[in-house]
Amino acid sequence: MTRFRPCIDLHGGKVKQIVGSSLSDNESELKENFVSEKTAEWYAELYKKDNLKGGHIIMLGPGNEEVAIMALKAYPNGMQIGGGITKENAKKYLEAGAAAVIVTSCIFPNGKFSIEKLKEISKEAGKEKLVVDLSCRLVASGEWLVAINKWQTLTDFYITKENLEMISEYCFEFLIHAVGVEGKQQGMDLELIEFLGKHSPIPSTYAGGANSLEDFETCNRLSKGRVDLTIGSALDIFGGKVSYFSVAKI
Repeated sequence: MTRFRPCIDLHGGKVKQIVGSSLSDNESELKENFVSEKTAEWYAELYKKDNLKGGHIIMLGPGNEEVAIMALKAYPNGMQIGGGITKENAKKYLEAGAAAVIVTSCIFPNGKFSIEKLKEISKEAGKEKLVVDLSCRLVASGEWLVAINKWQTLTDFYITKENLEMISEYCFEFLIHAVGVEGKQQGMDLELIEFLGKHSPIPSTYAGGANSLEDFETCNRLSKGRVDLTIGSALDIFGGKVSYFSVAKI
């Protein structure tokens, strides 16, 4: 059964919803859907009150560490954290209350997948505390390539059955944003959801483009209940039209 996974996206120390494809080092290109007046801690406490586990805090760039740790402490062992996680700092976030750490860029040095880097951080954090973010972009060949560095750099790593099986030996879950539709509220990547439901050997959470309660039914049907769903920009707590309290019951 597809479950709702909440999120807290942090940029410049504030909770924001951003069009994923607009993220870059050039701040003038950034497209913000929503900037919250509430703190990350407030959102974490809300998710705790509603007993929503397995959500993620993503630190988009510098200036987010302090507020992220406050949110983790507000909901101990309730949320995962990603964004700049490395072998060197993973335990700090786990000790601050993270249910798990999410890694991407550190296992793709110079855009190249490194099984050794994955093994190192898996050993440091523990397989049962490690989520691998395989956020990806659909390319001209019709395949999905993992994207890193604020989703601007395409790696050499394709989303395939064999690659998912390989990485699953070192983590307990995948987080996968469909970068091309992230933050646009214009529909999900249905083929990616179906692919993950069929081929992912471990639990997966999909994010990108969801904009209605019906999307949960769609995700559940396409993945045969094996893929969970994150809704961000479309929720009323982030300025959208979908009732948070409705999805919190899913």
